[in-house]
Amino acid sequence: MGLTTSGCLALDAGNTKTDVAVVDVGGAVLGRARGGGFQPQAVGVNAAVNALAEPVGRALAQAGAEARQPVAHVSACLANADLPREERELTAAVGARGWGRTTYVANDTFAILRAGLPDDGPVGHGVAVVCGAGVNCAGQDGEGRTHRFPALGRLSGDFGGGGGLAAEAVWHAARAEDGRGEDTQLARELPWHYGLTSMYALIEALHLGDLPRTRMHEITPVLFEVASAGDAVAQVLVRRQAEELVTMATVSMRSLGLLETETPVFLGGSVVAARHPLLHDHLTEQLAVRAPKATPQVVTAPPVLGSALLGLDAVGAPSQAHARLRAHFA
Repeated sequence: MGLTTSGCLALDAGNTKTDVAVVDVGGAVLGRARGGGFQPQAVGVNAAVNALAEPVGRALAQAGAEARQPVAHVSACLANADLPREERELTAAVGARGWGRTTYVANDTFAILRAGLPDDGPVGHGVAVVCGAGVNCAGQDGEGRTHRFPALGRLSGDFGGGGGLAAEAVWHAARAEDGRGEDTQLARELPWHYGLTSMYALIEALHLGDLPRTRMHEITPVLFEVASAGDAVAQVLVRRQAEELVTMATVSMRSLGLLETETPVFLGGSVVAARHPLLHDHLTEQLAVRAPKATPQVVTAPPVLGSALLGLDAVGAPSQAHARLRAHFA
């Protein structure tokens, strides 16, 4: 039985990078490729999906599959597939590429959830909380119900993620320097990081484009360093992030009726997976108070594993195929 009759094409497309894997029904990874970020909200759905064609083509070529012979199933977990309407539009756009005979599109948070869940056994329920460039949370009850948030940033009530924390750090540092806010070492450390002498200079550089806004992602590690050194303002931001992630997990568990059930809570994304002591310890402490039945687990496997596992689920792969796939990404 060949790849084109039984295999799957797995995609995990995040804001900054895209991972692609071609997997046969036995769980062997036949081809892999990496591409750039997936941002349909910035470039449009068709342009964003067209950009996926390059890494998909490389992965298929490595696997020896020809584009005119579609794989059995495409499993695509995509950033910015935040609303049901967006999932429908992206499903249609990905399906139109002809990469697979069937296509499934979900938000990339579900890749973290599937990567954490066992492949068989009694536990089919859980919650995934992601804190990377942004924040998101999704859960399932094991009986077909799911829960998720719109995850559109401040517009939908979110706080934090790497981008959000960076913006908050700049806000507090700016007010500290000009006297409107509480003093914080952030007001010195942030401009120093970029070789500048003041927050005024940093703000000017960001505003006028001398310093690309894309480099603001460098601020979050500085925030954690300052917090670890004891800065009160920085510590408040880190603790607030932990509490926000706990709130999302708790709301998701309550919505699915899982607060009284032993439930794994999978923590993924670059910020939370780094296990910064202040963030991780406060998160686990607060989760134990608000959801005593929850068991936090950090997921460090690449999210494309979760997408590929969903693909194997869809094609009815045997249980040993899941184990083989997990071993590849271990």
